[in-house]
Amino acid sequence: MVSAVAYVDPGNFATNVSAGSQYGYLLVWVVVASSAIAMLVQYLSAKVGIVTGVGLAAICRERYPRTAARLLWVQAEIVAIATDLAEIVGGAIALYLLFDLPLLVGGLITGIVAFGMLTLRRRGVRVFDSVVVGLLAIILIGFVVDALMAGIDPPAILGGLVPRVTDTNSVLLAVAMIGATVMPHAIYLHGGLTGMHRRPEADPAAQLRIQRVYVVMALSGAGVMNLLLLVIAAAALSGRGIDTIEGAHAGIAATLGSGAALLFALALLASGLASSSVGTLAGQVVMDGFIQRRIPDVVRRLITLAPALAILASGVDPTRALVLSQVVLSFGIPFALVPLVQFTASRTVMGPYVNRRITTIAGIICAAVVIALNVVLIALAF
Repeated sequence: MVSAVAYVDPGNFATNVSAGSQYGYLLVWVVVASSAIAMLVQYLSAKVGIVTGVGLAAICRERYPRTAARLLWVQAEIVAIATDLAEIVGGAIALYLLFDLPLLVGGLITGIVAFGMLTLRRRGVRVFDSVVVGLLAIILIGFVVDALMAGIDPPAILGGLVPRVTDTNSVLLAVAMIGATVMPHAIYLHGGLTGMHRRPEADPAAQLRIQRVYVVMALSGAGVMNLLLLVIAAAALSGRGIDTIEGAHAGIAATLGSGAALLFALALLASGLASSSVGTLAGQVVMDGFIQRRIPDVVRRLITLAPALAILASGVDPTRALVLSQVVLSFGIPFALVPLVQFTASRTVMGPYVNRRITTIAGIICAAVVIALNVVLIALAF
């Protein structure tokens, strides 16, 4: 459930709201495709942890040349900063919408509360997980109520399942939506946590079957939340020229009422708090795996918090910053996904639990789709 939080973070708010308000149901297919990719990727990540006892980052350190592993670590840290930027900025926007707090103040509060949530983990994994599940419940309730108020249009949703884009901005949003869903730090985190908590005495095949069910259930729920968010924006905001979260909040208030807008803002706040604590946890797993070093939580929190606060203090449009941070995440996906497919397809690493051919082919196709969209975006940018 902890890893599933990464798939309903403020980056998803920014990308799905922008997609729905600007293009209606056009990019529904991206939500569905990225959720399917995330399921495969998270299962393979868990597979590495169960079979080897360590996460993807540690396998990269062991199997790749030192220089290559260090470069992968550097890009993973950049991804972690982009992830935390989205979480902090999202929380700041939510506090601004709810209490009219300045964005910089809201960012500081979000960072402090998220760090406080991490201390719950020292009291036990179940306590931390219970808080995370509670925050996810707030997000789901808010989305379901708002979607029902906005009205669900099944034919339009089905029409959006046809893969297509219309212009450069729709490609940018598609790439950002994939980055917001197939998050690189979640790939490292899930395998690392699974490796730490696996039961060596248990049958790996049985544990893998349990993980398949867990991944499908958790990420199906996250996928539904993302689809509901796009549906809300498409139904309530399409054609209004809205391209910011603040504008979406105002538009929802005008269209659906203040109660719906309150639920939207509360869901955004819950998303920022939950995903920020998980992002910091992922950063610890990445550093420990790649270079076998750990730094105090306070230091890591300050390092990743600084860029987000700088963005908030600069006056840059926070929604645009959120979308672009997800593009950075999309560019980071291949650096985690390619090694993941490579190692899970290696009998040397996985032994009898090596991927079936169809699984490896599916992983290669997923990586190719992400890389192709990134290349198309670069080409269009020039």
